[in-house]
Amino acid sequence: MGKERSAPASGEKHNNMLVRVVCNFAAELKLLLTALLILCSLATILQFIPSRFTISASDLRFCISRIAASAPSTSIPTNATSPLSSPPSLFHHYTQTEKDKVLPSGIISRSFNPYGAAAYNFITMGSYRGGPNTFAIVGLASKPLHLYARPAYQCQWLPYSSNQENNANITSTLTYKILPDWGYGRVYTVVVVNCTFPQPINLDNSGGTLLLHASTSGGGDSKFNLTDTIPALTEAPGTFSVSLFTSKPKYDYLYCGSSLYGTLSPQRVREWIAYHARLFGEKSHFVIHDAGGVHEEVLEVLKPWMELGYVTLQDIREQERFDGYYHNQFMVVNDCLHRYKFMAKWIFFFDVDEFIYVPPKSTIRSVLDSLSDYSQFTIEQMPMSSKLCHSVDAAKRHRKWGFEKLVYRDVKRGIRRDRKYAIQPRNVFATGVHMSQNLAGKTTHKTEGRIKYFHYHGTIAERREPCRYLINSTQMNFEKTPYVLDTTLRDVAGSVKKFELKMIGPRLQNTRQ
Repeated sequence: MGKERSAPASGEKHNNMLVRVVCNFAAELKLLLTALLILCSLATILQFIPSRFTISASDLRFCISRIAASAPSTSIPTNATSPLSSPPSLFHHYTQTEKDKVLPSGIISRSFNPYGAAAYNFITMGSYRGGPNTFAIVGLASKPLHLYARPAYQCQWLPYSSNQENNANITSTLTYKILPDWGYGRVYTVVVVNCTFPQPINLDNSGGTLLLHASTSGGGDSKFNLTDTIPALTEAPGTFSVSLFTSKPKYDYLYCGSSLYGTLSPQRVREWIAYHARLFGEKSHFVIHDAGGVHEEVLEVLKPWMELGYVTLQDIREQERFDGYYHNQFMVVNDCLHRYKFMAKWIFFFDVDEFIYVPPKSTIRSVLDSLSDYSQFTIEQMPMSSKLCHSVDAAKRHRKWGFEKLVYRDVKRGIRRDRKYAIQPRNVFATGVHMSQNLAGKTTHKTEGRIKYFHYHGTIAERREPCRYLINSTQMNFEKTPYVLDTTLRDVAGSVKKFELKMIGPRLQNTRQ
């Protein structure tokens, strides 16, 4: 009986406890229910909003590019004015969709709605002075824009101070573009913009900024003439010197290399740099552009020469973002030309599987002195086999250098061979891979007997022993191609090895293929 009576009393106690718990958390429950109501309301409303009301990746890219272009304006005087009007805003255009319309005549007027952007208007790599009143801007631009439209460029100099007479805010009187890649571009083509002002710029050395105004001129969309204002070059106060254009160059010979990519052989790079450092001498310099080919082992080969001041290594892997021809090599060589234009007497353009050669009774200096009347000369190619070695090297071929054991030259007739070249850079406005077509002065191709280059095609990308076939003959036919024995470079291999040992010691003796 006692237990039966206590049961209802216990249930009543539990009910009272539940009521007290609900009362204590009433505020929190209200907040939770309110949040759920708001979320459900938003979900319901979003179903009726058009799908076009979004922020796409292209919209974000457009906004970011605008912010990046306008950021440097904080250092530009507010009293400076631009000769070109500001580009129209695209935000309204990007967030509204045009509808088809029926005209009073009964004709249906169809609408077209663009989304995103296929390519950038302009991508700068470098901007450089070409003289007291000229500048060169090297970069990439949309190839279809240049192929089918007429984009325009204009330069403007904004001084840090406009009080001096020679420091006025002026616009270039002559601006023209050069497309030096011979139509090889892909999504992007290479553009060199040359700006000439009516008077010397920044003579008082107070500093300023060079602006490039890049206009589409209706290309891509005739409804809009978009203009991007690009801060191309900034000269800090006290950094400009007119003597740059008249002083003697720092280097006699400078090498501008094309983009290096792929899995390169450290040993072949070792041989190439040692050979040419000896050939060009102590007043030479080599600019190497790494597009992904300078891996750790190749870097170890270049480091000793970098420490001696012979080599500058530039990491250009970021350019792979932009789809241009052959790792954007036309842009790379043009940037190198303008970057070192006043630092070298001669600039050479060739590849790291090619070896420049002058006859034993000549020197590189005597040959180039004989060609000093020319702004450019081209160099004849000697194509070498990348597989054939002489049987005399059978037992020790693993210890011999590549150009020491690859001794068979292709002598097939009737084939047009590519040539490489050298220029006097102060006379050149833009350049290419095999020669320049934009220069002042004369070009000669008649250099046979004075200078040539041996080409070991493909060997730079092979990480294994190059000797595939051992031949015991002075001439032969291999794969329908006639070859003759040519030991020209083999004969200088010993001198190159001694030079390397003298310059950097034995630190590269264990370099792998």
